[in-house]
Amino acid sequence: MRKHLLMPAAMIAATIALSACGTSPRTDRQFGDSVRLVKAQQTLNPDARLNRSPVNGLDAQAAKAAYDNYQRSFATPEASSNAFSIGVGGNR
Repeated sequence: MRKHLLMPAAMIAATIALSACGTSPRTDRQFGDSVRLVKAQQTLNPDARLNRSPVNGLDAQAAKAAYDNYQRSFATPEASSNAFSIGVGGNR
């Protein structure tokens, strides 16, 4: 008697569980639209890859010096002051 009730109950539960898999056509159609929109909004010039003229900016020596200074800033970090002493006292 119990086996006769268990099989239909399992079939109904499986049908309900699997029916949730096919109910998202709107979500599937719009999947990734927000990412593509944000990416397009953040792109200044979408055709920049077609521009072959040289970029105005730093020369090689200045760029290397700036990069080396940046790397050295992590090797010897600046001494941090106490955050509670900002604007307090007569130190100038």
